[in-house]
Amino acid sequence: MAIEPFLSERQLDVLRRIDTCIVSNAIETFGVRLRNTGFADSSIRCIFDDLPPMVGYAATARLRSGSPPMQGGTYHDRTDWWRYVLQVPPPRIVVLEDVDKPPGTGAFLGDVHAAILRALGCVGYVTNGAVRELPSVHRMGLHLFAGKLAVSHAYAHIFDYGAAIEIGGLHVHPGDLLHGDRHGLLTVPKQVAADVPAAAEKLRKAEERIITFCESGDFSLEKLREFLKDGT
Repeated sequence: MAIEPFLSERQLDVLRRIDTCIVSNAIETFGVRLRNTGFADSSIRCIFDDLPPMVGYAATARLRSGSPPMQGGTYHDRTDWWRYVLQVPPPRIVVLEDVDKPPGTGAFLGDVHAAILRALGCVGYVTNGAVRELPSVHRMGLHLFAGKLAVSHAYAHIFDYGAAIEIGGLHVHPGDLLHGDRHGLLTVPKQVAADVPAAAEKLRKAEERIITFCESGDFSLEKLREFLKDGT
């Protein structure tokens, strides 16, 4: 069954202009989840920190690379997986949980698979495992978030897709809206996604006023207390 988008292209474009930290702060103002949830830990790092924020819907799967698949071979056999990716609305972000212990023996994604994902309308790839062939992937403009790098694909293969997964402590369901940049990766709750940009802009202006005050000649601890008390 195809997954329906819940934001317009205009709303997605606004989110692309906001960094992940202020998005995280904005989500907190709605009280829809605990503040220590909804984001990946530092084991998942942004590989291309020069790219603008990544925004898209999650296409999930699980993979292994440390041993051969029980049946079939590499991704060339998985046209069913590609059809599933197309059931997720664009912009798409492939999120793969490497279940090997430890993960990342081989990299599922290199330049060839990056080209395939780009052709399928994907803007990013996220894994707790490994990635490789970075110059070519960067040239394609595909965002990468990964746990490590690897020189080989080893036996990398998908064995399950379309289910809830976990990477870096972040639970991801098919169709979840993801936002990521050099600071990290988080999910944007569906029920507040459309309102996050306005909340983020309000917070940005408040933070800007505080920073400007701290850099001014009027700064004092007494005035700072009053400044924060007034919520300005």
